Amino acid sequence: MAQGGARRRVAALVGLLAPGGSAAAQQEAAHALARLCTRNSGNKDYVRECGGIAALVRLLAPSGSAAMCEQAAAALAYLCKDNVKNQDSVRECGGVRALLGLLAPGIPAAVQETAARALAYLCNDSGQNRDSVRECGGAAVLIALLAPGHPAAVQQNAVVALGTLCKANTQGGDSIRQCGGIAPLVDLLAPGRSAGVQGSAAAALAGLSSHSTQNRDCIGECAGVYALVGLLARGVPPAVTGSAVGALINLCHRHTKNQLHVEECGGRAALIRLQARGSSRGLKDMAADALDNLRS
Repeated sequence: MAQGGARRRVAALVGLLAPGGSAAAQQEAAHALARLCTRNSGNKDYVRECGGIAALVRLLAPSGSAAMCEQAAAALAYLCKDNVKNQDSVRECGGVRALLGLLAPGIPAAVQETAARALAYLCNDSGQNRDSVRECGGAAVLIALLAPGHPAAVQQNAVVALGTLCKANTQGGDSIRQCGGIAPLVDLLAPGRSAGVQGSAAAALAGLSSHSTQNRDCIGECAGVYALVGLLARGVPPAVTGSAVGALINLCHRHTKNQLHVEECGGRAALIRLQARGSSRGLKDMAADALDNLRS
């Protein structure tokens, strides 16, 4: 589609989102905008310039239909992925509170899953958005989704969103610990969980432990080291293994207690096996780094 045609198409779809329009037309327009943004990243800017972000945020009201909220949140997720200007625009339009509102108890799981994914993209490249989510009580809201009974897809997106909160942000990590989020994250490493959930939880623990001794202490006290070493012994997919080793590297950095935990549960042998078997060069290097931290 030529540039001018793409702009006109986006503008027409945004026009359908205006208040007072048909709910069915609004839902279809939100879905179409999401499709356009997946096919061509340049369309993301057109949507913002046409006022589409504010229009989509208005559709997130819990009083609306679940299908409407899901489609609007999905469109915002695609708009925010790898686009800092759109991430900022969503925050400025009140999108943080609106998305957090869709994570409340009683909201359908499909809506919660999509809203959590949108929050993850919203915070991925924006420190201001991480601060906004934290200040709106977002850590506690996301942690609540880790409780038993929530579908794996909801839990995984909530974990990814929590992981973005502590990305280069010690306050975000502190808020997760203070809200009691570390123990539930460790629980998600248990056998029987999906590989996606385990990998996302391990990655979140790696982020939490990267800049905070208090978080390293708490993860160790919650038996997080044992759970992470357990992943190495179960032959999980390489991506999950990499996240687990990354977390162990951070947890053992100048932390004697966690180093002892690794030794006690057979972590040294597991890391040596990673170096010896047919792992990727990157994974072997990470295992070497973890072993070095055991000697520091």
